[in-house]
Amino acid sequence: MPLLTLTSDIGQQDFLVGAIKGQLLQTNNEFTIVDITHHLSPFNYPQAAYVCRNAIKNFPAGSFHLVLVNLFDAKPEHMLLAEHNGHFIGCADNGLLTMILEEVPQKVVALALDKTEQKNTIYCTRIFAQAFTQLQLGQGLEEMGDSSIPIQVKNPLKPMLGNNWIEGQIIFIDNFENVIVNITKEDFEEQRKGRSFKIVFKRDEVIDKVSETYADVSEGEKLALFNSAGYLEIAINKGNAAGLFGLQGYSEKQQQHQYMSNRIFYQTVKVYFE
Repeated sequence: MPLLTLTSDIGQQDFLVGAIKGQLLQTNNEFTIVDITHHLSPFNYPQAAYVCRNAIKNFPAGSFHLVLVNLFDAKPEHMLLAEHNGHFIGCADNGLLTMILEEVPQKVVALALDKTEQKNTIYCTRIFAQAFTQLQLGQGLEEMGDSSIPIQVKNPLKPMLGNNWIEGQIIFIDNFENVIVNITKEDFEEQRKGRSFKIVFKRDEVIDKVSETYADVSEGEKLALFNSAGYLEIAINKGNAAGLFGLQGYSEKQQQHQYMSNRIFYQTVKVYFE
């Protein structure tokens, strides 16, 4: 039975997530639908990319992934269907696809939308369900849409680099209010070059070592570690780091005004090497 993951920014307060699943199963009742999350923040591409990227890579090749995030950023004429490293991803043409993959997809086609249909979430879900079913039945991706249409490209949010420092943005705050920063262990070690370091946030909070587990420090103490996805995490053992320190996730909408409101100090983490 084909695996189909479902990720959205819809929330679960109304009927829509259930209706989406109903549309998927009406088209193909063999789908095994796996929810990733429906609580992504609207318009927060870095957060969505982080969650989707690190979920998708843990599924077996041949899985289908439906990403309904910021679906109507602009009036759509088509949706995107991509194949990359054996995975099939359906999403809007809003730049999120290249942020998830951190590169241009190996194959991608535009799925045309009927101009006479109302462009809503249910209709777009039906288009994706039909496309996924055709792929499952062996139809080639190139036969299903237009591969000549240029897609929107957004670059993934990368940390800023200097000779003796690296600065990252907070891209996710988890259910325990642990703070995830867009600095990977690979980024960190490449920039560190074996030197000692200080992780600094909110101007005066400092951590000078990387822990392996939360229990490496006393209860209530702050720590830094690399999480299961390989990203730098700021946490408090049995505490809420984001709430205690007033840390906030990066937002493209806020970014335009953050220097005026001084928010940058609550959204960034800087590592100094010496």
